[in-house]
Amino acid sequence: MSTTYTTLQNALASGTLVVAPGAYDALSARLVARAGFPAIYMTGFGATAARIGQPDIGLLTQTEMATQARDMVRAVKIPVIADADTGYGGPSNIERTVQEYLQAGVAAIHLEDQVAPKRCGQMAGIRLIDAEENARRLRCAVAARGSQPLLLIGRTDALPALGMDEAVSRAQRYQDAGVDLVFVDGVKTVAEVEGIARRVAGPKVISIVDGTDAARLAVPELQAMGFQLAFFAVTALFTAAHAVAVALRELHAKGTPQGLSQPVMSYAEFTEVVDLAHHQRLDLAYGG
Repeated sequence: MSTTYTTLQNALASGTLVVAPGAYDALSARLVARAGFPAIYMTGFGATAARIGQPDIGLLTQTEMATQARDMVRAVKIPVIADADTGYGGPSNIERTVQEYLQAGVAAIHLEDQVAPKRCGQMAGIRLIDAEENARRLRCAVAARGSQPLLLIGRTDALPALGMDEAVSRAQRYQDAGVDLVFVDGVKTVAEVEGIARRVAGPKVISIVDGTDAARLAVPELQAMGFQLAFFAVTALFTAAHAVAVALRELHAKGTPQGLSQPVMSYAEFTEVVDLAHHQRLDLAYGG
């Protein structure tokens, strides 16, 4: 059985909120792990931006997303929780999606109830499939998983599209379909977080997006509300993009990287992140 799957299971059962910051590639996954977090969230929003520089509107294929997940799993030793979009098609596609992510080594995936092509939960214009149809799709995922080491998260994007009542109804329906946790996405306000905490029973996920009213809530508050898993999906992505943009503007203006307005990582610090020392030891022991 997957060690990271067991690690995530135990962490979720511990009663302490599991915080999984978003990572968009293997390097950012390493940085999340080095910061001491217990898990990593592979954000589809970030993966799409990192791989093709485009918005999260269903442009990445199942193969591209599974490959991104596999690369991140290989880079770290802590659990990776991956976005699996809508499952990429009908029941046969969902079965294959579950198997691909299992082979990638992730500890958990979430599947959502949008009409393909899907879009980020914070965007306007979200369209949903029928709730019972999606429950059948989730039951297909549960059957495809069987006894294999993978946690399944049923995600609904009904909150921004149809409101809280429908989101709660769908979350309960997806729990009945047999998923391990449910995830109401598209949260923007503290009141919405409180509503989900109060009305959705059982293991549940919250995703906090930088710049929203909901981002005022800190981890202890989310834990007190009864959430088991929290994503901070875009914090690293937005911070990195801003830092790179500022540094490049200054390089373009000054013609030198000396004296940048924000602190930068040194060469030595960066080699620690990518574990150069490990490869140097290998070369010393076995190289020519």
